[in-house]
Amino acid sequence: MVSNYHPAIVCCGLLLLGLVNVMHPAVGVLVEQQPLILKYHNGELLKGRITVNLLWYGSFTPIQRSIIVDFINSLSSSSPGTSLPSVATWWNTTEKYKGGSSALVVGKQILHQAYSLGKDLKGTHLLALASSFNDLSAIHVILTAKDVAVDGFCTSRCGTHGSIRPANGKARVAYVWVGNSETQCPGMCAWPFHQPIYGPQTPPLVAPNGDVGVDGMIINLATLLAGTVTNPFNNGYFQGPATAPLEAVSACTGVFGSGAYPGNPGRVLVDKTTGASYNANGANGRKYLLPAMWDPQTSACKTLV
Repeated sequence: MVSNYHPAIVCCGLLLLGLVNVMHPAVGVLVEQQPLILKYHNGELLKGRITVNLLWYGSFTPIQRSIIVDFINSLSSSSPGTSLPSVATWWNTTEKYKGGSSALVVGKQILHQAYSLGKDLKGTHLLALASSFNDLSAIHVILTAKDVAVDGFCTSRCGTHGSIRPANGKARVAYVWVGNSETQCPGMCAWPFHQPIYGPQTPPLVAPNGDVGVDGMIINLATLLAGTVTNPFNNGYFQGPATAPLEAVSACTGVFGSGAYPGNPGRVLVDKTTGASYNANGANGRKYLLPAMWDPQTSACKTLV
């Protein structure tokens, strides 16, 4: 397998906000920004029933794995009795992109606990791991544990998505990588569940599943899965340069609820028992905090609350 293009990057959730109005610091007046438009570049989108294969690189507990598996299973269907707003409600916005719905289902899982490629991975290692699955019609997701360093992780990115192409030149295959930032850069990749490493030092929110690293991974995984189905091969929906595109969710980075502004995630729901912050209900009683997604019908970042 070989890489097909420069992967999209998820980085620095508290920095880039798609706000309509911003205060210009020099003159102290309100500056109207241009409407947020993600142009469709006429390329292939991932629609219909899509298998999501998971490769767990390093040590993850069964509870950590179940949090992520439950999230993916919540995207395309709500369990009976699931309260609104739900994870599925959030994902339904992807149906408004050309081609209809994208139904994600968890497929194969590989536990790669022996660190056979070491604990300092390069981009070529990620491509090799993504090639572990003999499945050309799925999204391959690589999840790296908290003690695994990845090239660019914490310095410029929290995760990526891209594509690989078999050596025989057959169809491209989408992949996603997300790292657990709990001990490496929670202030960057697990915000708002940790104090930011710079900017306004607002109190962190309580992680809905009690795991700052994994709840942060959910935010980045959600961002990258939405980017994958709406811009899988760098010719779908995005704004800006193809090498550093703003996509369905990354165009709305840092916005989790209404009233969000730099350093403040906006209005979210709070669990009365645990004090945890969330905005989406999922399978098996799970709660998640999901970022806003660009809505093609309104050309605006849409929040659940």
